[in-house]
Amino acid sequence: MPFQFSRTRIPEVILIEPRVYLDRRGFFMESYKRSEFAAHGICETFVQSNHSFSAKDVLRGLHYQRNPKAQGKLVRALVGSIFDVAVDMRRGSPTFGKWLGVELSAVTRSMLYVPPGFAHGFCVTSERAEILYMTTEEYAPAYEAGVSWQDPDLAISWPTANPELSERDAHWPIFREADHNFEYSLDTSLDQRT
Repeated sequence: MPFQFSRTRIPEVILIEPRVYLDRRGFFMESYKRSEFAAHGICETFVQSNHSFSAKDVLRGLHYQRNPKAQGKLVRALVGSIFDVAVDMRRGSPTFGKWLGVELSAVTRSMLYVPPGFAHGFCVTSERAEILYMTTEEYAPAYEAGVSWQDPDLAISWPTANPELSERDAHWPIFREADHNFEYSLDTSLDQRT
């Protein structure tokens, strides 16, 4: 099997570790295989791929798109390392308002699947980082929204207290005031899909 899929403490957020084949020439790995992902509950189709570059302590997020353009994301670090965060925004979910943070790096080559209904962000922990992430919906500015990175109720343990932010990311509302329309459903939970 080319991947190991691990449920996190928020079961719908999945850590994916690819099998890497190393030799004197370098390495080879599969970074996505639809049949393997679907067999482990990630059945969405990815329709857009984004590549970003950031310096140390840059924080991007917390972002999401409202329904009907909610995005699932498959995130990986191509260069450097990041602290990657997902926040459950699905009303009625057992983990509503909870967050999960994992390190993704070019060394481990791990990926994180963040499903629709979650806010997502990351902070660069290396001198520089390049991030590639695929999304299940195209970017739709009319549906774009966000949550403050420093919401005291979420109390995310970011790796820096003074990140470099965009003007937009510096002014997102706190979680309880955020404009979102996500509802939890057992019909779409990971338990029902695997």
